[in-house]
Amino acid sequence: MKLIIVESPTKAKTISQFIKDDFKIESSYGHVRDLPKSKLGIDLENNFEPQYIIPTKAKKNVTALKKLAGQSEKVILATDEDREGEAIAWHLTKALNLESPKPVERIVFHEITKTAIEGALKNPRKINDNLVNAQQGRRVLDRLVGYKLSPFLWKKIASGLSAGRVQSVAVRLIAEREEEIKRFQPEEYWTITAVFQKENEEAFEALLAKIDGKSVEKLEIKNRESADKILADLETARFEIEKIEKKEIKKNPLPPFTTSTLQQTAVKQLGFSAKKTMLMAQRLYEKGLITYMRTDSVNLSNESLAAAKNWLEKELGPKYSGQAPRVFTTKSRLAQEAHEAIRPTDVNKNPAQKNIEDQSERKLYDLIWSRFLASQMPQAEFYATQIDLKSGRYVFRANGNMLKFDGFLKIWKQKFVEKELPELSEGEKVKTKELIPAQHFTEPPPRYNEASLIKTLEEFGIGRPSTYAPIISVIQNRNYVEKQNGKFVPTEMGILVDKVLIENFPEIVDVDFTAKMESSLDEIAEGNEGWQDLIGAFYIPFAKKLEEKYKEVSKTDLIGNEATGVICDKCGKPMVAKFSRFGKFLACSGFPECKNTKTLKEEPKKIGMMCPKCKEGEIIERRVSRGKARGKIFWGCNRYPKCDYASWANPLNPPQEKLGAKPAEKQNDESA
Repeated sequence: MKLIIVESPTKAKTISQFIKDDFKIESSYGHVRDLPKSKLGIDLENNFEPQYIIPTKAKKNVTALKKLAGQSEKVILATDEDREGEAIAWHLTKALNLESPKPVERIVFHEITKTAIEGALKNPRKINDNLVNAQQGRRVLDRLVGYKLSPFLWKKIASGLSAGRVQSVAVRLIAEREEEIKRFQPEEYWTITAVFQKENEEAFEALLAKIDGKSVEKLEIKNRESADKILADLETARFEIEKIEKKEIKKNPLPPFTTSTLQQTAVKQLGFSAKKTMLMAQRLYEKGLITYMRTDSVNLSNESLAAAKNWLEKELGPKYSGQAPRVFTTKSRLAQEAHEAIRPTDVNKNPAQKNIEDQSERKLYDLIWSRFLASQMPQAEFYATQIDLKSGRYVFRANGNMLKFDGFLKIWKQKFVEKELPELSEGEKVKTKELIPAQHFTEPPPRYNEASLIKTLEEFGIGRPSTYAPIISVIQNRNYVEKQNGKFVPTEMGILVDKVLIENFPEIVDVDFTAKMESSLDEIAEGNEGWQDLIGAFYIPFAKKLEEKYKEVSKTDLIGNEATGVICDKCGKPMVAKFSRFGKFLACSGFPECKNTKTLKEEPKKIGMMCPKCKEGEIIERRVSRGKARGKIFWGCNRYPKCDYASWANPLNPPQEKLGAKPAEKQNDESA
């Protein structure tokens, strides 16, 4: 008997469909060895040697696997092909005592199909020590930061807090964005739209584009007075077509999915969190429906390219298959997580034909299947028309576009609104039906959502495909950030921890430093650097600084004892605001003699605007306290219930206000 060990029961079940004979396929149920939770588990005096243990929950399964391994003529380790999978295979050799003369083989495959499994069994290899070392380096690095820095936060801020090497950078990005939003001062600007009509044709709109030959920029028309002056100039204006430009525009399909782009697109199109996306993708992979879901590569196998071309030609015809095969280039210098993009293992298993019971799995499979096929299809082609209409100093511009050939859009559904313009010729005169001034305000940079945060982390080189979802989960579970209307907002505790880390351990939350560490881990994976050298270079100065900060920084300096004006109902002393890992609370200043505590109601935030309804109160930011909308932010008057003004939209950033002007068509007729 030959024993094959994989990570999950589902993966084992799928593989067992393809190979039987004298093979037995078992699961390790994830990691079989890890660092202990009860202590640091790293020998600081012995070159940072990890002290691995078999977790209690894994012992029974390890014992069973060890017995099976002893009864087998050969053990084959078929864990995932990335660093984590390589490390699990290595840990299995240690936990099961497989370093004996009995043969141990390592096989990898990018998809769980009969062809891939049979090919892997014919081409076994040894465990890649470089990948194992890269994973060990990350694990030890994260353990040192977490287990050494977290106690500092417990002592100086509140018990139960924790710090993470990569997660702390994510919190910093969110906190910095929130600070930008708070500092932002909206600026007023106006646009002017003209409604034109050619006789017996549909009316069309054009936007004021130039004044005296100079382009009208976003903040060019700063207020209503400036807009009114332009409207006055245009009261008797007569417009003619100055220029018509027609051209064809071609739009390329997007490459197939990487882990990052799959998570971003699933957030936008399906409303999935990164965590849910990866869970659904894991299931699809283990069922043999998609290729490995942790990858930063856009490469595609020759077999999959040929299969896509055949499907397109058969199902849609030659005009949709002529561009295949289309090859994409991976931008990353080290696409170390895997060697191919995420794609369906069998393109003929389209979403309509494949019976996937779980609705979320089916939606994600549909997304992956569509993106893969679309990547091999022709460009979408459009007719674009630009018309400039001039009267004296002023030029208005109308843009239209029509779809000529849908190309990849036939499969990859994308919002596209056709805008048809009437047939016009240069020099032709048109009537002005209406002039519409509209007030706008510049908007602050948007808060991060899951898609934009993942994109930013990837652009900065922070984390890797397998870490984005855990990062986002951890910073929410630690109560450092929370979601409001799908956007990340730092909590008071998150802002405080971020501030403490920036002031005392700036390298921990430095984007460039963290990205450099990721690059060093990549170098370890390539065999160009030793993981213990990396740890030593980081830890020695870090430990020295930590020792200094324990002496220099006092808890009072960081959080003080904020007066609240509340009197303790048990002893009569003033109550002060203090921190726990869940945020602020009221505590008696007579502690420890009096241990009275109370919850601290969140103070509504003033936004610096008078109530537009009662003209007496101030607008404050509040949250719904009950019902389905609980937690959702709204803006209301602080004189409630005397004034019931409330708005879901921030009054400082209202939607554009269109203020209609006197119709211009009649004016033009009178002046003729």
